[in-house]
Amino acid sequence: MPWRLRHRKRLEAGNGEEPIIDLRVERFLEPCLLLLLVEKPAHGYELIDRLNQIWLVPEKQDPGAVYRNLRRLERGGMVKSQWDTSGRGPAKRLYEVTPEGEKRLAAWASAVDWGIKALIKFLERYKATCLEANEDGKLGR
Repeated sequence: MPWRLRHRKRLEAGNGEEPIIDLRVERFLEPCLLLLLVEKPAHGYELIDRLNQIWLVPEKQDPGAVYRNLRRLERGGMVKSQWDTSGRGPAKRLYEVTPEGEKRLAAWASAVDWGIKALIKFLERYKATCLEANEDGKLGR
């Protein structure tokens, strides 16, 4: 499965702060772009705006990363683009998903489904092993 979680632990020794765990799904921008393009063909900046609406983290998307991913997807035959000169201003590329891209998106959906099930099993086991309800109903050992 292409589902992988990365984590980073930032904790200065002795400062008493909680560690920051940063879970990331590698290359998750790819399926998000494919999904948005299945919904409707779009220009790059429209995709960036739409990504910012559905993205799981509050940070704005890096336009460079979005365009690099679009070029990579196009080289891989998963999206295609054409110049759109119909609007005002300079020509813009209009991206749309290909049948290969739809297959790739389905594979991502299957991998995400598997990952969710694995994470749920992990959480259930963690809660059963490490957490118990206090008198206040709060979880904690």
